[in-house]
Amino acid sequence: MTPARARRGPTGSDDWLVEVGRSAAAASGVSAELLGDFLPMLAQAAGHGRRPGAHDLDAVRDLGRRAAEQGVGPGQTVELYLTAAWRLWQRLPLVLRSDDSEKVRAAAAAVLRALDDAVAALVESHQAVRRQMIRHEEALRREFVDDLFRGDADIARMVARAEPFGLDFSQPHQVVLIEHRGTGGGTDRLAALLERSVVDRFGDRDVLVATKDDRVVVLVPAGSPLASRPSPDIAEVVRTQLRRLDAGDACRVGVGRAFPGVYGVARSYEEAGEALLLAARLRSDSDVVHARDVLVYRVLGRDQAAIVDLVRSVLTPLEQARGGPEMLLDTLQAYFDAGEVATDAARRLHVSVRTVTYRLARVAQLTGYRVSRPDERFSLHTAVLGARLLDWPARPLPAGH
Repeated sequence: MTPARARRGPTGSDDWLVEVGRSAAAASGVSAELLGDFLPMLAQAAGHGRRPGAHDLDAVRDLGRRAAEQGVGPGQTVELYLTAAWRLWQRLPLVLRSDDSEKVRAAAAAVLRALDDAVAALVESHQAVRRQMIRHEEALRREFVDDLFRGDADIARMVARAEPFGLDFSQPHQVVLIEHRGTGGGTDRLAALLERSVVDRFGDRDVLVATKDDRVVVLVPAGSPLASRPSPDIAEVVRTQLRRLDAGDACRVGVGRAFPGVYGVARSYEEAGEALLLAARLRSDSDVVHARDVLVYRVLGRDQAAIVDLVRSVLTPLEQARGGPEMLLDTLQAYFDAGEVATDAARRLHVSVRTVTYRLARVAQLTGYRVSRPDERFSLHTAVLGARLLDWPARPLPAGH
């Protein structure tokens, strides 16, 4: 039987193969064009036992690439080919006409071998294209994230680039940053897990979860005062999810304020980053730091000359203390954090109340500033905050101020 004869039905035409392809496509919900010459190839394998050649498999690979580019999933594509194969077998003339069981078994083995070769080539090319597309999409996404949070990109272009991500910059957005305390790790996995929770609470529009500089970045729309239902607190959503993942103690969350526009996103991102930086310098034990709560520290930090002068004038006399100024600085910080209650400060420092009062007296002796006087207490408190912002005494005070 010639190859052409092997693939012809009782009427001597190829119409039955076309019909098989159409029925398989209808059953799998995929275009029959993605079958190409797959069915004639199987029919020839059944009739002659010929395995697909290199040219045949290259044609199948082209079809796999086309399916990936059209957005047809690998499961759907394989389902189309398997459905077409068993439908072809049910209508194969050799099977319908032959009484020779050995011939039928040989045809079945040939069809299965050809099917196996074709599906392997199909999946291989489909996966290769999908990997390439994913890498391209990830590169575009990372470039978009970098430009968005840097804040110096062209606004009109950023608005156009944001459309595929479902972002509408005419609405206010808020940025949250999550970083590991100490050494980082598992940022990409943490981002993937947080994304599910954020999307569940805020929807999949105007939401972006990504990684940048070994931090997880979460961008969400801010709640509108005219909305019928208030938007959930993104900080609480993130904190709850971190606790579920047993990552609450390992991570700190910085929350920027909400602003409209492309530049507003970059501003909120900058605020969230500054909140994390200030929390680290101030040695805060809080796991969530809002930018609105550290505005006063930002004010202090912007006039560095004045804050350096204040620290030098008020606190450098503590260097005369035995062991250096660090212990007395820690005592002042704990005292102010405890609401100026010595017993609470002692509990925070794990020392006796008498030790706290002794250290405060020592501060007054060295600096001339007493916590019992409101004006001097304010100067001491501001100077301690400035020292933390400048990371003094771990770092020397800047010269020239």
